[in-house]
Amino acid sequence: MALVSATEMLKKAKEGKYAVGAFNTNNLEWTKAILQGAQESNSPVMIQTSMGAAKYMGGYQVCYDLVKDLIDSMGITVPVALHLDHGEYEDALKCIEIGYTSVMFDGSHLPFEENLEKAKDVVAKAHAKGVSVECEVGSIGGEEDGVIGSGELADPAECKAMSETGIDFLAAGIGNIHGSYPENWSGLSFDRLAEIADVIDGKPMVLHGGSGIPLDQIQKAISLGVSKINVNTECQEVFAAATRKYIEEGKDLEGKGFDPRKLLAPGTTAVTELVKERIQWFGSNDKA
Repeated sequence: MALVSATEMLKKAKEGKYAVGAFNTNNLEWTKAILQGAQESNSPVMIQTSMGAAKYMGGYQVCYDLVKDLIDSMGITVPVALHLDHGEYEDALKCIEIGYTSVMFDGSHLPFEENLEKAKDVVAKAHAKGVSVECEVGSIGGEEDGVIGSGELADPAECKAMSETGIDFLAAGIGNIHGSYPENWSGLSFDRLAEIADVIDGKPMVLHGGSGIPLDQIQKAISLGVSKINVNTECQEVFAAATRKYIEEGKDLEGKGFDPRKLLAPGTTAVTELVKERIQWFGSNDKA
């Protein structure tokens, strides 16, 4: 199946009260793992590349070619969108030209009026090519210089203004955090999520920092309009744990256990299993 825009899959998710998993990839193994997990679950899926991961993998063109070619060679039949995660303005435009089917322009660090103006421009250029657009209001929390923020709460008025630029789905801070959640995390602000959902004209919402949020909070967020959930840290954690186990058990020293195809296999399988589990959590299984 050809790569598709995320607009229709997230519209269906919102109407069906489920969410589509958006999983970040870092290499060939992870891309295969995500695709396999989605195919086995008969679920739509979004594969994301951050700017840093795309640079590591050899550039946006390599990422596009890798995902597109694997869909063909693996016989993937479920809908797949290739999405730029937290993209700067120029990166979003570059990905639109290369063939990404969805982009996030993250101008949350800019003065709000500049964020709006650049969002409008990205939307115009993206929609001209059938590409879906995500933008962010209220920066997502996380760790910086050893200090963990609680996660900013987005201003509903700013969310409304951003929605009116014509974006297809909105990322808004509701107490969520990138990376691991601290033990004293106070949880998602469902009151703020409901306030935002009321003013964005029915647009799907995006939950960043999906790794580590309990199932009950995930499900409540979905019931209030979250239709895309980002997962990255958990994939990294299970990949690392499975790889560590393989090496600590000395399997890399048995025969040709050092062969990267064998060395990376446990981690790849672990990512596939996590993808399938999260798809079940999000309710998108059998929704392809």
